[in-house]
Amino acid sequence: MEETNLYQEIKMTEKLFYKDAYLKTFTSSVIEQDVDENGHRYVVLEKTAFYPTGGGQPCDIGAINGVRVNNVEEIDGEIRHYVENKIEPLNEIIGEIDWERRFDHMQQHAGQHLLSAAFDELFGMKTIAFHLGKEFVTIDLDVHELLPETSFEAEMLANKIVFENRSINTRWIDRKEIAKFPLRKPPSVNDNIRLVIIDDFDYNACGGTHPKQTGEVGPVKIIKWERHKQHTRLYFVCGMRAVNVMHEKQMILHEACKVLTCGEQDVVSQLHRLLGTNNELEKSLKEATTQLMRFEAEKLIEQSLSRNHIKFITSSFGGREMKELQTLANQIVELDDSALVLFVTTTGERMQLIGARGKNVKINMNEIVKQALNKIEGKGGGSMKIAQGGGKALLSNKEMLQYLLELAEGKIISISK
Repeated sequence: MEETNLYQEIKMTEKLFYKDAYLKTFTSSVIEQDVDENGHRYVVLEKTAFYPTGGGQPCDIGAINGVRVNNVEEIDGEIRHYVENKIEPLNEIIGEIDWERRFDHMQQHAGQHLLSAAFDELFGMKTIAFHLGKEFVTIDLDVHELLPETSFEAEMLANKIVFENRSINTRWIDRKEIAKFPLRKPPSVNDNIRLVIIDDFDYNACGGTHPKQTGEVGPVKIIKWERHKQHTRLYFVCGMRAVNVMHEKQMILHEACKVLTCGEQDVVSQLHRLLGTNNELEKSLKEATTQLMRFEAEKLIEQSLSRNHIKFITSSFGGREMKELQTLANQIVELDDSALVLFVTTTGERMQLIGARGKNVKINMNEIVKQALNKIEGKGGGSMKIAQGGGKALLSNKEMLQYLLELAEGKIISISK
């Protein structure tokens, strides 16, 4: 079935990509050369093989008289070719299409037709959106949930049509002819409707570029899907993209087999075994760390100085994690109600402080720590029982500990009065 163009363009660029999607080079002339409102230079040609962005499909890129074409847009019926420099001469140009990109788009777009038709044919799932991206193609299916077996069955049907190498034809019709064709959804325009027909399988109104046979689409492979708003967004690839994705996944699986020293079929079970072992080790390590921390807390309490029925526990650390010191301080005040803890740790140019007290020590640790933080241009806070913060290491650890101790003792004396 040959393409019959009913669209009579008047004073508009002739769209060569509709006559021959395989056209890689063409000759034409410039009918307009200008700069848009954003300062981007563009040219309008008498005829062009450059497909403009539209219908979910990105534009073609390439060159005009050796000048790079970075973008092609159809604006108010005018096809603008955005170029890097001025085009000379104007009366005769040679356009060159980036064929690798064009053919990739043809494969992906036709693959979308196949996959959308397969979901509709088998399960009545309608495609409500389509996007052809740099890595993946996506369709949004009008369903809340998609099962793996449903996805696989649709994928298999799409590939079956690919392997049968059915014809892909195009035809222009008007509104009154629509009833003659079993379209899966009504067209978005009323006139000059372009049908893309996959022989005995799919009839779709579409303005994109497609190959002549389904065999050229190559394998269709679904990668993943996810919930998107109230629908399901499905990611897939076709043709060389599918080959490349499968190669990458196979290399990852090959490396996993080497690391796990097992066959491909045993990778999942090996990972589950290792994760189980790792969880047990983490649990044992946590228990051991807790025991060590408790032993350290008890040791610090034993070594503390007691004044006015309060045990002062002050320590300076270098590079020790704040979270670990917080745990240690909490353990000390839980073990001894009369403990007053003051810790200082420095890592590089940063100093951090912790102050904590047992329930028998009636002072506000938040006030003490915040006052000390002023000395190091720091920020922090907490509660009356425990507070922490950090700033610049403007003092030595010894000097800061001495200052914290003086603040705490001053508070204790004022309360006792």
